[in-house]
Amino acid sequence: MGRNNLKKPLNSWHQLQAEEVVRLLDVDLETGLAAEEVKRRQEKFGLNRIAARPGTPAWLKFLQQFNQPLVYILLAAVVVTALLGEWVDSSVIFGVVFLNAIVGFLQEAKAEQAIESLSQMVATETTVRRDGRKQRIHSEQLVPGDVVLLQSGDRVPADLRLFHVKSLQVDESALTGESVPVHKHPDPLALDTVLGDRKNLAFTGTLVTAGQGEGVVWATADQTETGHIARLISEAVDLSTPLTKKIAYLSRLLLWVILALAAAIIAIGVLRGENLVETFMAAVALAVGAIPEGLPAAVTIVLAIGVARMAKRRAIIRKLPAVETLGSTTVICSDKTGTLTENQMTVREIFAGGKLYEVTGVGYEPNGEIRLDGSPVKMPEQPALAECLRAGVLSNDAQMVRGDDGRLKVQGDPTEAALLVAGEKGGLVSADTHRESPRVDEIPFESEHMFRATLHDSRVGGRVIYKVGAVERLLERCADALDEQGKVVALDKEAVRRAVEAMAVRGLRVLAFARRHVDAGHAKLEHSHVAEGLTFLGLQGMIDPPRPEAIEAVRKCQAAGIAVKMITGDHLITARAIAEQIGLKGREQHGKLIALSGRELEKISDQELPEVAERTAVFARVAPEQKLRLVRALQSRGHVVAMTGDGVNDAPALKQADIGVAMGISGTDVAKSAAAMVLTDDNFASIEAAVEEGRGVFDNLTKFIVWTLPTNAGEAFILLTAIVLGATLPMLPVQLLWINMTTAILLGLTLVFEPKERGLMQRPPRDPQKPLLTVALAMRTGLVSLVMLAGAYWLFFWELKVAGETIAEARTCVINVIVLVEIAYLFNCRSLNHSFFSLGFFSNPWVVAGALAMLAAQLLFTYAPVMNKLFHTAPISGESWLRIVGVAAIVFVVVEIEKWMRYGHGRGDHAVSE
Repeated sequence: MGRNNLKKPLNSWHQLQAEEVVRLLDVDLETGLAAEEVKRRQEKFGLNRIAARPGTPAWLKFLQQFNQPLVYILLAAVVVTALLGEWVDSSVIFGVVFLNAIVGFLQEAKAEQAIESLSQMVATETTVRRDGRKQRIHSEQLVPGDVVLLQSGDRVPADLRLFHVKSLQVDESALTGESVPVHKHPDPLALDTVLGDRKNLAFTGTLVTAGQGEGVVWATADQTETGHIARLISEAVDLSTPLTKKIAYLSRLLLWVILALAAAIIAIGVLRGENLVETFMAAVALAVGAIPEGLPAAVTIVLAIGVARMAKRRAIIRKLPAVETLGSTTVICSDKTGTLTENQMTVREIFAGGKLYEVTGVGYEPNGEIRLDGSPVKMPEQPALAECLRAGVLSNDAQMVRGDDGRLKVQGDPTEAALLVAGEKGGLVSADTHRESPRVDEIPFESEHMFRATLHDSRVGGRVIYKVGAVERLLERCADALDEQGKVVALDKEAVRRAVEAMAVRGLRVLAFARRHVDAGHAKLEHSHVAEGLTFLGLQGMIDPPRPEAIEAVRKCQAAGIAVKMITGDHLITARAIAEQIGLKGREQHGKLIALSGRELEKISDQELPEVAERTAVFARVAPEQKLRLVRALQSRGHVVAMTGDGVNDAPALKQADIGVAMGISGTDVAKSAAAMVLTDDNFASIEAAVEEGRGVFDNLTKFIVWTLPTNAGEAFILLTAIVLGATLPMLPVQLLWINMTTAILLGLTLVFEPKERGLMQRPPRDPQKPLLTVALAMRTGLVSLVMLAGAYWLFFWELKVAGETIAEARTCVINVIVLVEIAYLFNCRSLNHSFFSLGFFSNPWVVAGALAMLAAQLLFTYAPVMNKLFHTAPISGESWLRIVGVAAIVFVVVEIEKWMRYGHGRGDHAVSE
């Protein structure tokens, strides 16, 4: 084999004649490769196995948890306090940092399994011709130039250029999105033929559903189309989520603010000539107070609880941050086959006897009926219809079997399965029909002839030939037709063509049926017997129909301001028809949705694509890299993109999307591994339910953050005021850590159980570019912080100057007033815009339980001797408690008044997202 032969472009082999491919690969098709040549090529090209990509070691993932701006400050605080001999403070701060690192490490998603899944798809046994004889070998041993023999049931082991086929059909739905098996042929094709139309190639991992074929290997391992997808998966970046981006921004902002304040504190201390140790401790106290230490752990736990909620709604979350991403989704890019549709070919219309019949029911379950003008038909009164159905049942090799999961599955061609189901709806049971008219001979389907014919004993004597295939091949062979009463009449070809065009516009795949009676001695079926003189029986139009629940789910998503787009490998007309039935909204022309094909997408530049992707709802006949390109184009316009799919071809886009959603039943392992969420029922409607849950989780996370920030801001203000005024610190660093950690767990986490607020799916998605805190919420944060600041200093000086308490008792009062303000504000935060009193006191009993638990913890903090020693606290009087409760009550009332003034009565349904 020439050294440069396999450097031909990956997408050019389909345009070559079979003889040219054989010459380039230096192989004799009759004998195959010799053993010595196989060995040489294995040394050059390696094993036919997708190369694994190295993952991040577990120890490095753990260390990466410390690579956060706010953690740097806490680690610096650990070092400073240790150097100053404050071992308790140093140990507590380090314990908090270490605990957060463990939680973050456990939060990490599983290591990427997509490449391994692709390798498993390739790992199979295959039949080859080597040294002039057939051999069964492991697919890993294949090399370019090997001659591979395929038959029904085989998994294609490498990318092949076919040179001989006999009724070969290959299911490529996992790779290209094509909803029906592809009929293969060996003829060369144009260079610009898209992946799904390369019918002279067979691709790694696809499944042979019928017929036989022979092909020569032109690509193995990473050079195959499947290997190309593996590279796309590995190149797709794991994106951060809207919330993590906002928290990261908030963290960076806090980092610089805290560093600036700490530097200012040290500078003030030096200028005043104060004790350097005390100055450093003040700076540490400010840093500890301003950092929301409990936020990472709280966010993780909130998301984990959201995962459990979604699992009950048939959505399994593989990557925790995906929970809140759902709540911010602005675009859902959905695959068609098996996601929006049933992935079960179904006959929807029958044209027979000059009449158009409607067939109800979807999928392979024979539930439904045949109707004429809206009314069920009586089959004995419809002989032309019955004969059209009989032709579909008898010229059929498919079988329906019920799997372990109770679902009917096809053995054979899905198109033939649709004909069987249509027959059953018309009262023709396959086994009984075949028994009445046993098959004598047949002409199998071949792509060059585009028909199939079978010879049967007739129920009325003699024998009958049934022929089924493409309309253009059958219609010209027919001399007459059956009318509605079953009588032979003149054939109106124009009426048939009009019916075909009408069905095609509705996205139906149309098959024509014909028959010819012959005498009883007719035992052999030849092509000449079906070349002329046939009687036209009718048409059957079929489609992979949309899921009824998907139609409602799409409507709800669009009502919620989420754009839904179909990105499929199926044919353009079919995709547009399904999109219109589902109700997708997008650009229209002459009242019809505009759909773009993969070939048209290739001509659109990267600069133009984002706008085209924004305005177009349907993309058909697209390749895997084009799906990836579309997702990136939408993301470039600031969209939060969810991508659904079930095939290998969807995996790169699933990984690139902000949230990839794979199908649990029909989805390949590759798709599931690349996705962040898996639907256990393969139902698009579950996405809508998951989006609703995600919005609820995002709301509750926002409530938690809005609740926790005033604490940190208030603490920082209290300390900063003391430092600027040169006064005694009202709190110590270790006391601040107690507040931040205990309140986050006992109080803040109870907000995750808050019920979803009304109007959740009627408001538009949250703008991904909008800051976490709106102006209104930031002002509320400042208001609560200032009330906390005033209350804390009033209490601190009252206890010291008026009540004559010790510094430890005064600091204990300050800690308790901060905690009680947080408890009061927690009830405010149960709704960010509605009054607390409109929610019902016990509608979230966890909040009440958390508040009681926190009060109990504060009593221990105040009165337990061991806590007094650890945290430098002291018991306080009953009068002090009354003053503390008074300050907390003021905060609660002030916030409720602010909500009432800003949102009024019931006008704040959408305020969280505004």
